[in-house]
Amino acid sequence: MKPLLLVLPILAVCACTPVATQQPANVLIDMGQIETRSDGRCFAKDISPAVIETVTTHELENAEVRDASGAIIRPATFRTVSRQQIVRERADIRFETVCPQNYTAERVSTLQRALKARGFYDGAITGTLDRATGFAIQRFQREDGPDTVLLAIETARKLGVVAFSRTALSNG
Repeated sequence: MKPLLLVLPILAVCACTPVATQQPANVLIDMGQIETRSDGRCFAKDISPAVIETVTTHELENAEVRDASGAIIRPATFRTVSRQQIVRERADIRFETVCPQNYTAERVSTLQRALKARGFYDGAITGTLDRATGFAIQRFQREDGPDTVLLAIETARKLGVVAFSRTALSNG
């Protein structure tokens, strides 16, 4: 009876450990840690980098000097000041993504064609999710999606790579 009691906690831990989803052979980019929920939806985590811009302004150093008649004796002088300004803070984000097992060669080919049609991908249509395809995904979704090579579900829908859900169609 005692050996069985020692094994039960180990089995309980193993049952709770998520099983890593294996990437298809045609996926050559690092998909990181993708969580697959019990309903079959997949979620990824990423870090949205801070966006910093350089702001240059001209500040008054010495005011102009005028004589009694209003003529300028000495013009105003300005100094140029440049400083860094954070436009968007760095953030940890979680988003729904296409599950790794759904990256079939046919779906990746469709994705490559959709990105090519929009001017984001200029490689060959291979059906392989390689670095060039990943970078094209990142460039396409950078404006209003996660800044990552992982394909967000919303981006896939915009590109026509995955179907809209029935609830999305009835609410839209």
